[in-house]
Amino acid sequence: MSYQLYNLLHLAGVIFVFAALGATFLHVINGGTKENNTWRKPLAAIHGIALFLIFLGGFGMMARLGIPHAAPPLWIWGKFVIWLLLGAAIALPYRFTGWAKPFMLFVPLLGVLAVWLGVYKPFG
Repeated sequence: MSYQLYNLLHLAGVIFVFAALGATFLHVINGGTKENNTWRKPLAAIHGIALFLIFLGGFGMMARLGIPHAAPPLWIWGKFVIWLLLGAAIALPYRFTGWAKPFMLFVPLLGVLAVWLGVYKPFG
């Protein structure tokens, strides 16, 4: 597969991750709970599939750029940590309902940091 196709998969995953997180956060902000969220399972599925697309696209782009998977540069480790945090973020608003609003603001900043790391590739 081409670099462009891996990039498309990666970006499509990013869009769907943030859509699922935004819907979940907004549900909790509006007073919803895990029990009364009829879209909880579909959103979790979308979130999980989207994370898979992000990793598939990311590792594919690494291969096309000739970056070794065994010893990636620090900027890739940073992106990996960010996507792990975003993977856990789907459960956070249900556990810490008072933090749903700050999460709604903080989570996109993690995305911006991931974009910065991917575009500028600092740290090696």
